Amino acid sequence: MIHFIVDNMAPLMFAALVVVLLIGYPVAFSLAATGLGFGLLGIELGLLGPELLQALPERVFGIMLNDTLLAIPFFTFMGLILERSGMAEDLLDTIGQLFGPVRGGLAFAVIFVGALLAATTGVVAASVISMGLISLPIMLRYGYDRRVAAGVIAASGTLAQIIPPSLVLIVMADQLGRSVGDMYAGAFIPGLALTALYALFIGGVALFRPSATPALPLEARSLRGFTLALRVVTSLMPPLLLIFLVLGTIFLGIATPTEGGAMGATGALLLALARRRLSWSLLRQAMDTTAKLSSFVIFILVGSTVFSLIFRAVNGDLWVEHLLTGLPGGQLGFLLVVNLLVFVLAFFLDFFELAFIIVPLLAPAAEKLGIDLIWFGVLLSVNMQTSFMHPPFGFALFYLRSVAPTEEYTDRVTNRRMAPVTTWQIYQGAIPFVCLQIIMVGLVIAFPWMVTGEVSHGTGRDPAKVQINIPAPDSSNDEPPPVTFK
Repeated sequence: MIHFIVDNMAPLMFAALVVVLLIGYPVAFSLAATGLGFGLLGIELGLLGPELLQALPERVFGIMLNDTLLAIPFFTFMGLILERSGMAEDLLDTIGQLFGPVRGGLAFAVIFVGALLAATTGVVAASVISMGLISLPIMLRYGYDRRVAAGVIAASGTLAQIIPPSLVLIVMADQLGRSVGDMYAGAFIPGLALTALYALFIGGVALFRPSATPALPLEARSLRGFTLALRVVTSLMPPLLLIFLVLGTIFLGIATPTEGGAMGATGALLLALARRRLSWSLLRQAMDTTAKLSSFVIFILVGSTVFSLIFRAVNGDLWVEHLLTGLPGGQLGFLLVVNLLVFVLAFFLDFFELAFIIVPLLAPAAEKLGIDLIWFGVLLSVNMQTSFMHPPFGFALFYLRSVAPTEEYTDRVTNRRMAPVTTWQIYQGAIPFVCLQIIMVGLVIAFPWMVTGEVSHGTGRDPAKVQINIPAPDSSNDEPPPVTFK
């Protein structure tokens, strides 16, 4: 029995983690406890030295000193301030009026505003909840199919995961050891392409099932002509300026993602102040939620660090690498298996858990197969987006369920009695958008230029091949000889 444990320490450790997670223990503590438990077992069996655990404090301090992770609280705070200051409400109302005469206009407005909110907030929960509160009652009021309405709201909110400044892209870049700026640049076109896929789907529904996505009646269009044009400008300009302030400075190389996040948080405060909606209560709520989410991420990262230290010490990284690089089909076989694995795990784990547990195990194998890690990270991010939409555990579906009516209610505008939105209708509405996300995964695999074409890889010089030539010193000359690089 002891020989079996010694020979299979890595797979047993991974299996134990899966069991602990399925039991329902918090992810951060499951990772840390499994790592420490197998670390002590390895020491007892003579596989590991006790001094290995002395590396843990340095690793934890290394996380605390990681400047890149500072972008997470900055972008979270920015998104919460914008969501609570009413920017999302103004955008949805204005864009809804603009697209109102078109069949499916409200759904198009939700997609467009979802993309804008994604580019300014980076927080899925904020996008889904705000759009659910604002747009769902209007869509139901004017006869939208409940499945279409629920699906488009939940799916548009998840664009905050793939469109920069996405929090998961920051975590992905950190786990893969790549630049956040490059990860943002690589995700830009796939994010826009997914937005276009959503719009095409709604266009198809409007064409073939017009009763499911009716246009706004004339009496509901309160803004017309010059007034509407003026309102579009005043509603769109602030978020567009903020997007340029954050993403433009990052893409142009003027600011790091952390500095961009700090500027975005400042800009959000100024916008809320300009709208006279900044209060101590709003500020306190945003700071409390930011602290909770940031602590959640950091605790998972600390737990994953403990787990990965012991896992690598028992050659777990080599076990996973040999397991994945030995798959038939080379790169394509590896990508198919990995994406299927991530898609299945997304039923049970959210994107933070997948990024901290699965990605560090996959990255070495991907790099050994010659796969560009920026492209690989964006591909996995698109795939992980399905974790928000999977029935029955998708978090976006939970967020929408929390704000959708669960009982019959009276509409405040028409005074008509309205039926509730059932959980099954939300699940049905999510399925087509999960299929669209899977199609997007296939498009990223089939057309890698969508990611790599936007990424700057520097000079392209391989540091491992740099030659440093130092000539022998000349005794007749006091000057040091020149050093040349090739």
